[in-house]
Amino acid sequence: MKKFLSFSLSAFCLILISCGSNNGNTEDSGAANNSSEVAGNSNPSAKTDINKDPNYQKGLALVAKNGCFTCHKVDGESTGPAYVKVANKYDDNDANINMLAQKVISGGSGHWGTVPMIPHPTVSLADAKQMVKYVLMLRTKK
Repeated sequence: MKKFLSFSLSAFCLILISCGSNNGNTEDSGAANNSSEVAGNSNPSAKTDINKDPNYQKGLALVAKNGCFTCHKVDGESTGPAYVKVANKYDDNDANINMLAQKVISGGSGHWGTVPMIPHPTVSLADAKQMVKYVLMLRTKK
């Protein structure tokens, strides 16, 4: 019964998240400011090195704007995998950026457990790639 309730609650949360608005406008200076608290969970030394990088700033703003921190944390357990785990699994190259951006847009399942990632069809390919670049910058293993 606990598994059913947990799964039902997770599914309900995913449905609520998928109903969030995204008007396609990528210019949102408030998103970067509001997301700095969430990004504070990341590795401090890595954040210090990358926080001024435009790819980091743009990606963080888009991740925050699109509600991704509802299911993902930078480092730690949540509904979806921690971004650090994703970054450590995939090399930062064009093939992986394209593949992961497509997963952001179309959703996916089976790679990180039983809870599927909902599709985000209103996110443009360019924005999805920017979000993936941000995530891959969080890599901790060398």
